[in-house]
Amino acid sequence: MIDLQGFGPQIAYGAWMTVQVALGGLVIGLIFGLAGAAAKLSPYAVLRGIGQSYTTVVRGIPEILVVLLVYFGGEDVINRIAENFGYDGYIEINVFVAGVTALGVSFGAYATEVFRGAIQSVPAGQIEAAVAIGMRSNQVFWRITLPQAMRLAIPGLGNLFQVLLKDTSLVSLIALPELMRNSAIAIQNTKEPFTFYFIAAVIYLLITSVVLVGQLYAERWANKGVKRASS
Repeated sequence: MIDLQGFGPQIAYGAWMTVQVALGGLVIGLIFGLAGAAAKLSPYAVLRGIGQSYTTVVRGIPEILVVLLVYFGGEDVINRIAENFGYDGYIEINVFVAGVTALGVSFGAYATEVFRGAIQSVPAGQIEAAVAIGMRSNQVFWRITLPQAMRLAIPGLGNLFQVLLKDTSLVSLIALPELMRNSAIAIQNTKEPFTFYFIAAVIYLLITSVVLVGQLYAERWANKGVKRASS
């Protein structure tokens, strides 16, 4: 039996915080990903340039740097703006919000390419048919393009979410009490690095295994209609 020397609740809380950060980053990342894909597929050059710049810059720098820029850089920018409006206090960014935002922005840059490829894979004839029967562009997107694109994007997004789960360890640098942060605190107090790093590894493996099973069920559910139509 592994003796956690009273740090069990702290490790459990860190695991729960890791899940929250990952889910929050996923939500923000999906929003950024869809917006980025829409920008890159836009007929307007300015929007295409914004989308291309977003994916190029974010994918070109380490995720750890994105976390530090959002937290420390964002806090500095906010306080400078506040000073210009006469505010003489100091505004601190919530570490959870900063961590989730940073991971979401990074996830979104990669999700942009997944969504772009999925949207481009939707048969053009279906979109033309929808327009021909009088659907507006927003109706075509929400009723025809997006449902089919999501089906095609699920495998890629699932793989990205697996990476996002492990990237949550990066937010320990801004003192967010997730799994790695709390494991490090336990190690400092007990001097047993193998025990707590091993526990952390097992927890990460369990979480990613649950995500993998969920991804498989999501893929099966999304492909039910396609299988029936092709049988």
